[in-house]
Amino acid sequence: MDRTDHGKGEATIVIQTRVRPECYDAFATWQAGTNAIVAAFPGFVDRSVMPPSPPVQVDWVIQQRFVSTQAAVAWLNSDARQKQLRDAAPMLVGHDDVHIVTDEGAGVLPSPVSAVMSTHIKPGQEAAHRAWERRIAAAQSKAPGFQGYRFEPPIPGVQDHWLSIVRFDTEANLQAWLASPDRQKLVAETSPFTAAFNLRIARTGFDQWFSLPADGAPRPAAWQQNMLVLLLLYPVVFLFSTFIQGPFLIRRAHLPFAIALFVGNVVTILLLNYLVPWASRRFSWWLLPNSPNVRRRQIAGAALVTAIYALMLLAFRQLT
Repeated sequence: MDRTDHGKGEATIVIQTRVRPECYDAFATWQAGTNAIVAAFPGFVDRSVMPPSPPVQVDWVIQQRFVSTQAAVAWLNSDARQKQLRDAAPMLVGHDDVHIVTDEGAGVLPSPVSAVMSTHIKPGQEAAHRAWERRIAAAQSKAPGFQGYRFEPPIPGVQDHWLSIVRFDTEANLQAWLASPDRQKLVAETSPFTAAFNLRIARTGFDQWFSLPADGAPRPAAWQQNMLVLLLLYPVVFLFSTFIQGPFLIRRAHLPFAIALFVGNVVTILLLNYLVPWASRRFSWWLLPNSPNVRRRQIAGAALVTAIYALMLLAFRQLT
């Protein structure tokens, strides 16, 4: 999708930044403060923060949506943001990737995994790049797991690179497309008109199951999401396999194990779509702590979930 009218419609700032591992907690605190500042900035609409999910995604991905490109640029150039950047500099590795996506900004990264690509084009080669973008858009739309694509030309006076975002349903499908012979052949065609190219991966993990906090705090950390999903995944899988998959699907219906297992996976995903949001609301005090004692609550929540793991193991052991 090629947008050329940058004066109208909403705009989303997409920031990918790499943080030193020992600074994760400090950066999370800094990000919460930045969220509170940008939330009061004129023209701000909403934002989302996706912490790293190593080893696949090592960057923090921050999206900030504004009523217009002008409002987004005003925030990027504001004294308040510049001060925040100076405070964050010692925590960062390298430089941020900062992009502005116009219109429909809320749908920039809705899929589980996306590739964000920025390209600097040699002067006078814009038409060649546009033609190439149309060819690769047609090719990648046929790739398994493809879920969407955005193509943004430069915004005069704001950003001088061309931006494209391609979205897939899984990391495996995205990597398969990135490594495919069709894409490699197309990429080889860009050398005559490309001056520089950068690609970074952004994935949401289990974010679609967790509510976006309304108070400016970042989303739950990936390890917290993983622990809560496991807390519900284990009993669902155990109970289904013990009381339904084995006695009914395999022994009574005589389904092959592979098919019975597939049915169990489908049922599990459907149940988690309801159970995880329900549980995340009950554990909001741990997932989204809104107090100075963040570390204490994180430790307490992790200890509670671990204790529930142990109780389930003891209880389910009696059933086998």
